[in-house]
Amino acid sequence: MSTWTRTGSLARQILALQVVVVLLVVAGATALAYVDARRDADDRTAERATAVAVGLADSPTVTEALASPDPSAVLQPYAERLRRDTATDFVVVMDTDRVRYTHPTKSNIGRRFVGNVAPALAGRTFTEEYVGTLGRSIRAVTPVLADGEVVALVSVGIATDRVRREVLARIPAILVAGLGVLLLGVGGAWLISRRVRRQTHGMGGAEITRMYEYYDSVLHAVREGIVLLDRDDRVQLLNDEARALLGLGAEPVGTALAGLPLPDDLVRTMTADPGAEDEIHLVGERVLVVNQSVATWEGRPLGRVVTLRDHTRLREVAAELDTVKGLTESLRAQNHEASNRLHTVVSLIETGRPQDAVVFATRELELAQRLTDEVVAAVDEPVLAALLLGKTAQASERGIDLQVSPDTHVSAVAISSREVVTILGNLIDNAMDAVHDADRRLVVVRVESDDLGFDATVEDSGPGITQEYRDKAFERGWSTKRADDGSRRGLGLALVGQAVRRHGGSVVVRESDLGGARFDVSIELVAGP
Repeated sequence: MSTWTRTGSLARQILALQVVVVLLVVAGATALAYVDARRDADDRTAERATAVAVGLADSPTVTEALASPDPSAVLQPYAERLRRDTATDFVVVMDTDRVRYTHPTKSNIGRRFVGNVAPALAGRTFTEEYVGTLGRSIRAVTPVLADGEVVALVSVGIATDRVRREVLARIPAILVAGLGVLLLGVGGAWLISRRVRRQTHGMGGAEITRMYEYYDSVLHAVREGIVLLDRDDRVQLLNDEARALLGLGAEPVGTALAGLPLPDDLVRTMTADPGAEDEIHLVGERVLVVNQSVATWEGRPLGRVVTLRDHTRLREVAAELDTVKGLTESLRAQNHEASNRLHTVVSLIETGRPQDAVVFATRELELAQRLTDEVVAAVDEPVLAALLLGKTAQASERGIDLQVSPDTHVSAVAISSREVVTILGNLIDNAMDAVHDADRRLVVVRVESDDLGFDATVEDSGPGITQEYRDKAFERGWSTKRADDGSRRGLGLALVGQAVRRHGGSVVVRESDLGGARFDVSIELVAGP
């Protein structure tokens, strides 16, 4: 990974952003704490000044001194002692004309008080911050009452400089608390960034966006179905092709694979250990090739990757090709037999027995021609006629008597020739395999077809299919025979069932009069333009 990508990883960006946010929050909280501490200090100062002023105004000493000829003589020492005891900056007693009786600076005694006293003259106690002769202070002014009338005023003040010094003394504690919060915030941001870095593998935001856009485009553009499963076999991702191939309508992401409407054998393949390679499955009307492997990251299993390829058309073409190849092999064998017969005829002539040569050649020609004439006369469809002739020749080579029923009549084929090859070719192959080890090797085929329907019957003299397994005969993987590698085959009859169901037809298995199995196919089509 490039250096710029690591430097600009999403985790680092988140860490830097979180650190900036934490710094701003801590700085804001510290500033608010300072403002709050200052406001609390002002409120406490105002309350203390008010308490001292009200206490002094209610003192009998003040009332008695105000009635004396020289109130300052008694009030000045009393006010100064009270000022020192209460740690205030001034205690002023004045008359209703604001003329001072007391003051910390004796030269100000007899002068007028500087400040607002109107509320106190109205009988109310109030506080204010004001710049007086001693500088800015927080002061409380309260009336002195006698018989319900205001006879004097008391003002007690504390300099704001002292209040600010008290607030400044608390700043180190506020900063320590803010630093602690900052460290906790940065530590938490670092832990979060570590988790994000593990989950994003150190990639940057632009790289993640680009990767998502490209990967999403690729997943939806490929013509191969892709399904991603987690370790609990739940679907985590599937592309459009996989949704179409599996016939899934609702959004299956997050759903357990076993809970989806899929064939059991497909589910087993998608979750098998070890992974499957090129397995054939029938899903609905499709033939799918399934591959599955375990997805890992740095040696740790993440889940499974399943790929799906649609081989429906390929299988149909392959079945038709197999028929053509069988016909070719039959023609080659017949050519070899014809060569042998020709040598026999020549030898009979050379030995002076021409009459026997004519009889021999005529008899062999009549047999071959009669079969061809019967099939061509009954089947007015070249592909189906070729299929029956080819299968007949193939059966002859294997020592099997394949007979085309006299009831066979084909004026037209309502389904495609490819589907005819799929249905009839697989049924005949299945019947020939069934009689391979039987004492009597007989297969009978009957076909009736026109523009409105297709009916076919294939029966054999083999061991048959028991009632228990007749319903399973058209399931993928069910077979009475084994492949060359020992694995189950069971795809031919499944393809037959698929092709018949595609046209709304039916295929039924029953016991044959020949002693083996009988397969009846019936497809009826609605007449159209």
